[in-house]
Amino acid sequence: MSFRDLLFDVLRTLWAHKLRAFLTMFGIAWGIVSIVLMVAAGEGLRKGQEAQARTLGKDIMIVFHGRTSLQAGGLHAGRIVRWNDDDVPAVQEQSPDCEYAIPELEQDTVRAHTSYNNAALTVTGSYPQFAPIRSLDVSDGRFYNWDDMHEARRVAFLGSDAARQLFPGREPVGNTLYLNDFPYVVIGVMQKKKQDSSYDGWDVNKIFIPFPTMRRDFPDPPPETATNFDQLLVTPRSVEQHEACKREVRVALARIHDYDPNDKEACPIWDTVKEAQAFKSMTDGMKYFLGAVGIVTLLLGGIGVMNVMLVAVRERTREIGVRKAIGAPAATILRQFFFEAVIIAGLSGAIGLAVAFGFCALVNLLPMPDFFAGLLPSWTSGLVATGLLGTIAVGAALYPARRAASVDPIEALRYEAGG
Repeated sequence: MSFRDLLFDVLRTLWAHKLRAFLTMFGIAWGIVSIVLMVAAGEGLRKGQEAQARTLGKDIMIVFHGRTSLQAGGLHAGRIVRWNDDDVPAVQEQSPDCEYAIPELEQDTVRAHTSYNNAALTVTGSYPQFAPIRSLDVSDGRFYNWDDMHEARRVAFLGSDAARQLFPGREPVGNTLYLNDFPYVVIGVMQKKKQDSSYDGWDVNKIFIPFPTMRRDFPDPPPETATNFDQLLVTPRSVEQHEACKREVRVALARIHDYDPNDKEACPIWDTVKEAQAFKSMTDGMKYFLGAVGIVTLLLGGIGVMNVMLVAVRERTREIGVRKAIGAPAATILRQFFFEAVIIAGLSGAIGLAVAFGFCALVNLLPMPDFFAGLLPSWTSGLVATGLLGTIAVGAALYPARRAASVDPIEALRYEAGG
């Protein structure tokens, strides 16, 4: 029998047993769709949460000032520790594993108004690196630069919601904004972003100005001095260096302010890198759980496929007997069943993958909720599922076919389905 004749014979046989072929293909396709969708949902949740975590800032540590809880030398515990301007260059110099260490000063009592509206918004002052460190992407205009810093210019960069509130229906860039009656020129507006965490409010509702300008126009009230600032923002040179960076910052600040470097109450640090690693561990656990569920789903689907194939081949034992009686060798009979199983596995695998990826594409056209990136299918999971179920289908077809092809043709012709 030529390959062409074999192929047409296989297709005729499948058409003659449409229900059995459909049940087998449905079992394989359903298993593939299930595993692809489970993996896609888990990956979408992981990516969405990862993207939201970066809205606060990528790989940053926020160093707050606190109160000592340990004695250091002759100094008693319970002292209030405040950061000042001299700490910034000292920390930068003594922390080789840190890329940036910049101060942040903020006020939430500044009155903001324009010719069109007024608002109660938080005003923040820092260095130009603040924008990339805190993921403040520019929608229009620009962020303040070092020239603005050196000249202490009265320029302002607005959060997206702050711009909409202060300049309703108007273009903010180039217009004048008044902060406690000081005139500021708006030089830029931030892109809209959704935060999942913050230590002092949402960035979309803030006004960002150069640090020297903030220091001059809006100094902290007593007991703070003219050189104190609120918190220090630190970024490591790489994720692998973040623990070393954090340790160097603690040691440097402890040396400057005379407290024990192991006193975490004196120097509380919000470590977003550590939080990201903890979240990664959680999502990895979720991925392994979904993988285990997927394996169980595949095994159950494989059992169903195996049952259908076993029954289908046993019912054709008389057909095998007829083929052997007219001189068909066992190898030819097995080859036909092999091609039948391969065609079933291939078609159902293609259908399952098409349905799964098509469904994911349709769902991703819909608006996604916060912290979810949509259904992100993986070709790896789909191909693994197809290969496993296809192998089960081929094995379940060849095993009874081999047994039937090895018996005497007379015995095979006497076989009664269900007997």
